[in-house]
Amino acid sequence: MKNKYRILKIVVTVIILGLLLSFSLRRFSREQITDNKISVKMSEKTPVYFVDEKDIREIVKKENPSGKVGDLNIPSLEKKINSLPAVDSANVYLNLNGKLNLDIKQRVPVFRLNKDGKDFYVDEKGIEFPISRTYSHPCMLVTGSVQPDEYEKLAELVEKIDKDDFSKKYFIGISKSKDSYSLLTSEGNYRVEIGDLDNIDFKVKGFKTFVEKYLVYQDPQKYSMVSVKYQNQIVTTLNPYFKENDSILKAGKMELAKVPSPTAAKKTEAKPKIAEVKKSNSTSVKPKESTKPKGPTKETKKVEKKPPVKAQSKPKAKVKIE
Repeated sequence: MKNKYRILKIVVTVIILGLLLSFSLRRFSREQITDNKISVKMSEKTPVYFVDEKDIREIVKKENPSGKVGDLNIPSLEKKINSLPAVDSANVYLNLNGKLNLDIKQRVPVFRLNKDGKDFYVDEKGIEFPISRTYSHPCMLVTGSVQPDEYEKLAELVEKIDKDDFSKKYFIGISKSKDSYSLLTSEGNYRVEIGDLDNIDFKVKGFKTFVEKYLVYQDPQKYSMVSVKYQNQIVTTLNPYFKENDSILKAGKMELAKVPSPTAAKKTEAKPKIAEVKKSNSTSVKPKESTKPKGPTKETKKVEKKPPVKAQSKPKAKVKIE
């Protein structure tokens, strides 16, 4: 008896609602849908402005040229709004007072992808949609040949970066080269290589430890890459244009130059022999200088001082030539 009573109660309620609906439709079917009778609500949590309320009102007018409530095809209008690339879902319905309600949820971009020279957005579901001419949403920029089946994992990575204060401070972009991903940093000119999109939490934690214990004491320009893609290992690549690196290389070359080589030792042994021969030649020149006429004692002293200087300068030039 109780079940029969409940069923009867439900049937009566449906009939009453149907009568009220048919009565309201007959009453408002001839009325015009004016602008004040159209309510457009955007229900997304993050405010985005890809779809404008004016555009929705224009679509309503195009789908219902007469403007009458009775001529409005709600399923067709709902399908038209859902076909917009930036719309995630749309719900269209009429109130009993003849007011048209449109609840629209827009797609919220997680990242902006630059692929093959084209830019477009990707939402949390991994669905791509074109950028807008009138509105640009601030989000992570991703470059490279990212495949559609990687969109969802990449969206998860970007969301983790946005929720973590450390990651949000350091990482400003993501790039893909071949099959390896790298995170672009805001400090310095280095990038953080993470490889694939697996074990992201562990890789970011490893980079965080490296920064807190070592990198904070170094110049950000010192490295060109920090790789955390290997398990339990961090590999760094020095920046070849860093000044300190140049000084290190120069110091290394100087240390190598100090070490005597076998060929250099042979040359040093040969030089004294050449010098001895030239000294003997210089002594033979001295008697010629003594044949000059004698003069005052002061002048002879000046003449005696000059020849030794010339005799020493000549052998040096000869040694250099040989």
